[in-house]
Amino acid sequence: MNKENLQKSIYAALFSIITMSVLTLLTYKTTYGLFLITSFGSSMVLIYGYPESPFSQPKNVFFSHLVTSLVGILFLYLLPLPNFILIPIAVGISVGLMILLNIAHPPAGANPIIIIMGSVSLDYIISPIILGSIIILIFAIILNRFILRKNYPSKWT
Repeated sequence: MNKENLQKSIYAALFSIITMSVLTLLTYKTTYGLFLITSFGSSMVLIYGYPESPFSQPKNVFFSHLVTSLVGILFLYLLPLPNFILIPIAVGISVGLMILLNIAHPPAGANPIIIIMGSVSLDYIISPIILGSIIILIFAIILNRFILRKNYPSKWT
């Protein structure tokens, strides 16, 4: 293990703790609603461990979480099929859409599973998906760009 790798892992861990702490506090210590989704934990790996990756860019993070969650909601509410049929089709459609739309962010592939298994309400799109993603991206930009001085986002697209 070299010094650069150790430093990168420490910053990724620390920044993940900070970001997830804010989402957790908003969820458990306020009445504003839900700000956590399990796939956000996986997003931390990419955003803070590999911020230069196309999968980590704000456009990908935001829109992939949104699109895959919308797919999950649509399948949950519009297709009267059992979950063991809904989930694989929703995940497959979500993966295909992320690739087609050039917004791939692998952690978002879990969103249809979470949504269908949890039978969430339509409000789930606003909170945690949209608001949680925005909070994550605000922290990602502040921590990567202004503290670590990394070129994040690498493209303003």
